[in-house]
Amino acid sequence: MLQTEVLIVGAGPTGLTLALWLTKQGIKVRIIDKSNGPGETSRAMAIQARTLELYRQLDMTDAIIKAGYRIPVMNMWAGGKRQAQIKMLDVGGAISPYPFILIYPQDRHEQFLIERLQTLGVEVERQTEFLSFEEKTDQIIARLKDKNGQEAICQAQYLAACDGARSPIRHQIGSGFKGDTYKGLFYVADVVATGVEPSGEAQIAFEKSDFMVMLPYTDTGNYRLVGIVHEERGENPERLTFEEVGHQAIQALNVTIDKVNWFSTYKVHHRVTDYFRRSRTFLLGDAAHVHSPAGGQGMNTGIQDAINLAWKLAAVVKGQASDPLLDSYEIERKQFAQKLVETTDRVFTFATTEGSIADFLRNYIAPLFVGLANRLGNVREYMFRIVSQTMLSYHESPLSSGKADAVQGGDRLPWVPVQKVDNYDPLSIIGWQVHVYGEPGIELKAWGEQNRVPVYSFTWHAEYGKAGLVKDALYLLRPDTYVALVDPEGSVVKLNDYFNKNGIHLNP
Repeated sequence: MLQTEVLIVGAGPTGLTLALWLTKQGIKVRIIDKSNGPGETSRAMAIQARTLELYRQLDMTDAIIKAGYRIPVMNMWAGGKRQAQIKMLDVGGAISPYPFILIYPQDRHEQFLIERLQTLGVEVERQTEFLSFEEKTDQIIARLKDKNGQEAICQAQYLAACDGARSPIRHQIGSGFKGDTYKGLFYVADVVATGVEPSGEAQIAFEKSDFMVMLPYTDTGNYRLVGIVHEERGENPERLTFEEVGHQAIQALNVTIDKVNWFSTYKVHHRVTDYFRRSRTFLLGDAAHVHSPAGGQGMNTGIQDAINLAWKLAAVVKGQASDPLLDSYEIERKQFAQKLVETTDRVFTFATTEGSIADFLRNYIAPLFVGLANRLGNVREYMFRIVSQTMLSYHESPLSSGKADAVQGGDRLPWVPVQKVDNYDPLSIIGWQVHVYGEPGIELKAWGEQNRVPVYSFTWHAEYGKAGLVKDALYLLRPDTYVALVDPEGSVVKLNDYFNKNGIHLNP
């Protein structure tokens, strides 16, 4: 009987991220996947700013940015003409150290995560299928089948289902998957194209009822296409070829497709599971929520599920926190998933609905709005905050407490670089920490030393105030870098009350 602390089923970006963050915190994991190897094709393309911020914890961000491609401009086409454009580089320059959308195909991303996991001594166990599990008082007993067809038993304290939208684990725990499936059939293709003007920029094209997104992922003519398969051609999707799907939008751009590397069709769903946690079992990524590809949110949301859960699991396994801490995973991530599904549903429905009124709105009204938004800096910044997931907060979480000026418990800490001092530099560790923008009190410094919690002080500057931070206030940051507690008085009593209330023991 092979034993581990956390059994992870599924080695996509979500499962790999969970394995990385747990292993980095000293938790023993097994990660299994029934596939022969990492994916060689992929639909997910974008890595958002918030994910890049969190990847600093494992020193992965710079390497991924170097390997990826930053989209400079998104062009909107209608009626064969470029009607509007949105500048993508530095649009969030006042919001994040990564003020752009990075294109890094999922297959390459997965391979990168696998290699990082190998450096920590963990291998993905391929051709290993999860069959079922039984829960005991203090563990789960999982039945697995290896590549030779032999069954084996794995004993673990916790089970993490990162096994996709059809998750067998979700079915076994009896959690519903409420939502719906969009009516149409969609395609995705990896192509080499010429005639794209300007080269290396992203394109969104509406041509009557046809719709297509074209994303570059290199500056040498490689593009990912996503589009609609019209109803009359979608009856036998398994036989469909790229040449048979609608090409009106492609032709309107005067683009030539020189080579199709791969092509696939798929249905788009929008669903959220009833439970993100059932006792010792957790659902993450597509096993917990699926939504339209609008805004490139899906993979990033799964990755952030993993980072949210990892520090909580690590604390409980190590005896640094009591079991109720794990309930906050569902509270925080389910609420966000539901909002995300609603938002992407509205955008995707607008882009794909057929009919003369919808065509008019897409071809005439939408370009006017986009053009206006591109000229208004505050609108572009707001759009960046939504897409980049830097607006995500956990205000309703039991782990969020206190408020001072514009910042409250549950917020992402404002990024404020001042005179070459980056207040995000300390966030490269996984652990609790305290920030004071001003001068921390003697008691607070002593508390930090006693509890082995670093207290970082930043010389006060007016820029901190503009960002909503308060001079000499205490900001307790969680291991996943979100603000846990804000206290304008910098009170050690408030700190102790916070940890006692949430059953967290800094020195178990």
